[in-house]
Amino acid sequence: MGITVRNLIPWNIRGTVVAWTSVRCFQPTSSIETVFVLRIRHHRPGADLLLPTRTGKVPNTPFSVADTGTVPATETVQTAGTFATHMLLQTPWAPPAPSTITRNSITAWMRAFQAQLCADLEALDGTATFRRDPWDRPEGGGGQTNVLIDGALLEKAGVAFSAVWGELSAAAAKALELPARDFFATGVSVVLHPRSPWVPITHMNVRYFEADGGRRAWFGGGADLTPIYVDAAEARAYHEHLRAAVEVTHPGAYPRFRDWADQYFTLPHRQETRGVGGLFADRLGADAASREEIESWFPLINGIAGAFFPAWAAIAAANRARPYGERELAWQRLRRGRYAEFNLAVDRGTRFGLETGGRTESILMSLPPLASWTYDYQPEAGSLEAQTQAWLRPGVQWL
Repeated sequence: MGITVRNLIPWNIRGTVVAWTSVRCFQPTSSIETVFVLRIRHHRPGADLLLPTRTGKVPNTPFSVADTGTVPATETVQTAGTFATHMLLQTPWAPPAPSTITRNSITAWMRAFQAQLCADLEALDGTATFRRDPWDRPEGGGGQTNVLIDGALLEKAGVAFSAVWGELSAAAAKALELPARDFFATGVSVVLHPRSPWVPITHMNVRYFEADGGRRAWFGGGADLTPIYVDAAEARAYHEHLRAAVEVTHPGAYPRFRDWADQYFTLPHRQETRGVGGLFADRLGADAASREEIESWFPLINGIAGAFFPAWAAIAAANRARPYGERELAWQRLRRGRYAEFNLAVDRGTRFGLETGGRTESILMSLPPLASWTYDYQPEAGSLEAQTQAWLRPGVQWL
């Protein structure tokens, strides 16, 4: 049976080819071609992965990464029917960028991104579908909040689009350092809470803001990873994926926005990070001298959006079938509690939305379905939980 794949490229894989099938593959250029998808038996029991290739391979035959023809292989090691490879996407996964950057074209791109991401998350989950909840804002604009509940992979997922306009409160305008109160804002926010403790929570957001009759405008966005159990190799691969996505258009962007993410995604009251970080950027172009300078930041936002799904999906595919028990679930609930703490006590976006009369259900969709707090919990020395706790500190240089 055919499987729809959109550049779902895994990395750091060791395994053997166990099957292949011919499928229709949607490429980032929107062209459609028939390719083969190899099913790879991963080194973790029961964790099969899919690898698109233009060449069919029967089980247990030699496989070369060059056969894929879709990504460059930066490192390849092959031995007796197994392979290990590290690959990066050559073309970002995201809707095509608009030919002109305007309020309307950015809004259309945001809508397309939401639709594409939801379709691919449904395909990856395999059982559940999103509830699509359109809404209107009486003061101007509206949006659509898509929520998936109780899937095979995703216990809860939210992908929210909005495009709103009107007048900010005086307090909000002051907080944003705006001389006038009129505004327009559009964006997509995503939070994924997987069922398995071995699959990380992940978040991303891309946004565009205008004020003062369009004379002030900026972009913002970011993505970060919150593993329940930190795997250093997966964290490094995730960061390398993000680095490749933004450095191609803005050299030097990765260390700048990685450090910003480290500073932002931290629980100061616990002196620990929310996860292994990622990228965070805000007010890109806010002080620009020209419209062209503002628009020059859109490719970076497009790159973040393009990297988000492939970077997380490969980790999810590698770990979703890994067995777990009550110990791992208890640790997951505790880590989800930390995630909720950040969103409610620290996150500026949550506070801004609630303080400015935003739609409460959409704002709080980011909260996990089940979380817990254990008084003065201390992980057992030498345990996987203790090892994860040790990684959750600012300043870790994953690359």
